Amino acid sequence: MKIAKKIWPEFYEQILNGTKKFEIRLADFECNKGDVLVLREWDPKTKNYTGRELRKKVTFVLKTKELKFWPEKDMNKYGFQVLSLE
Repeated sequence: MKIAKKIWPEFYEQILNGTKKFEIRLADFECNKGDVLVLREWDPKTKNYTGRELRKKVTFVLKTKELKFWPEKDMNKYGFQVLSLE
């Protein structure tokens, strides 16, 4: 399955150059090992897509509710997921 998500420019560059090989996302969507994550670069300053995108195969999914990155109500509802990319 292909899953498209926004990604900010600094994180896009880190994945592009190979220094970042994971994604942490709110678990408000289904994602499984073998899925393809389509990361579409989003500029938060202009509130527009840049036109660049990366496709990364999901090799591992960890779901948990123990870390606090998002609002408490969203964390309680969804938890979050760590995506290892190849």
